[in-house]
Amino acid sequence: MADEPDNLVLQILRRVEMRLTTIETKLDRVVEDVHGLKVRMTHVEEGLAGVNRRLDRIDERVDRIERRLELADHPYGGVRE
Repeated sequence: MADEPDNLVLQILRRVEMRLTTIETKLDRVVEDVHGLKVRMTHVEEGLAGVNRRLDRIDERVDRIERRLELADHPYGGVRE
């Protein structure tokens, strides 16, 4: 009779330990996944910054072309006729 409570407590503790081990394993995977997402997000942000730089250069070139072809608005607000 005296051994039964010890065995029951040990069984419960073993189950708790197994579940904690499973949770730790899953948490380690989540941490790795989050790290991977951070790395990928950094690459996306760098790529987007590059696209924005190219769009800015294209916008400047279009503005220059419009000025040279006299298609742009007059600097004082009126449209050239």
